[in-house]
Amino acid sequence: MGNITGSRSAAHTTAAEAEDRTRDRVLGAVLEHGPVSAAELGNLLGLTPAAVRRHLDHLSRQGIIEVKRVAKAGARAGRPARRYVLSKRGQSSLGDDYLEIARTALKQLEQLGGEAAVAEYARKRFSTMREKYRPEVDAAGNDVASRAQALSEALSRDGFVASTTTLGLKGPLAAVQLCQGHCPVQELAAEFPVFCDAETEVFAELVGVDVRRLSTLASGGHVCTTHIPTGRPRTVAALGTEVTNHQQERPL
Repeated sequence: MGNITGSRSAAHTTAAEAEDRTRDRVLGAVLEHGPVSAAELGNLLGLTPAAVRRHLDHLSRQGIIEVKRVAKAGARAGRPARRYVLSKRGQSSLGDDYLEIARTALKQLEQLGGEAAVAEYARKRFSTMREKYRPEVDAAGNDVASRAQALSEALSRDGFVASTTTLGLKGPLAAVQLCQGHCPVQELAAEFPVFCDAETEVFAELVGVDVRRLSTLASGGHVCTTHIPTGRPRTVAALGTEVTNHQQERPL
């Protein structure tokens, strides 16, 4: 009798672990592909609609994901489609456990040295990223799109869940968008936007053209999006000099 009970308990534990692993897969897919629909998640993960919705409902109740209403392309009427993205709580749960310590330290640094001191700290922090990624990006050659792709791959390897999308424009308007689904300093950057500025500077230096930040997780976007022109010659940014013309979009 004890063996039967033990077998049932082990089976229950195995089933629960399988559920947790599947839920982690759903969460990872939302992080990487969001905003994404339940049907799209089912196709990506090979899950039934019922299984997907069960895990989405659980993650929603936990506050880890949230629903975005997105108008259907070409549709004049009807309800907007439901798309899932990570919530701020979900982003934070994947970020730095020492957030409050870091926030307190930065506030004290700002009190002692002003905004310039925080900006200098942010630049030094992201200079490590620049030096780490430069050999890999340089190996991609002089083509800006290839350099952007190499940067995206390096970021993804480090957990930023990055991707590039070609916009399909021609000539000097040609461009790609670099998106990042995760930011380990999102909560800090919401309070100290200079972190986003410093990262943008590094991206401009690495790809070799002035870039524009269109959205950030820190300012409420579902991803960080960087617009990278590919139809222009590389600039002095490629030589490692200071980039002054890139822009960081600010919410009004």
